[in-house]
Amino acid sequence: MSTITYLKGDATCPQATGNKVLCHIASDRGRWGKGFVVAISKRWKTPEEEYRRWYKERTTNDFALSAVQFVQAESQLWVANMIGQHGMTAGSEGPPIRYEAVRQCLEKVRDKALELSASVHMPRIGCGLAGGKWPEIQKIIEETLCAAGLEVFVYDFE
Repeated sequence: MSTITYLKGDATCPQATGNKVLCHIASDRGRWGKGFVVAISKRWKTPEEEYRRWYKERTTNDFALSAVQFVQAESQLWVANMIGQHGMTAGSEGPPIRYEAVRQCLEKVRDKALELSASVHMPRIGCGLAGGKWPEIQKIIEETLCAAGLEVFVYDFE
């Protein structure tokens, strides 16, 4: 079992060689414009364009909680648009994060990363606008990605 490596820096500039998967949490409401996605869009246009298309065509595809869309942004980098957040604000069910959806998303990321022989990179997903608690997310990462022996890098922006 591998462990999470914590780094200071920008997750959109993964500090590894070879294939990489960059993960982030998105809402099931089709919104893109706040949080980490702003940094993604500044670096690459395709992940946002594909996410918006995916949402627009949701009646004919798998867009829903726990779905993942992999978008190749560079020759050795894929962005994982993970639907792990229900809505945009806290309500009677608590914050928008949905831990079981995050788990299912990361299982799909695990499979893709193993297929690509890729390392996995992310900020502290689900802990910003989605309102999640890092100990919960960390446990899910350890049980899905680290348990599979994948290299996992979590970035704290300086």
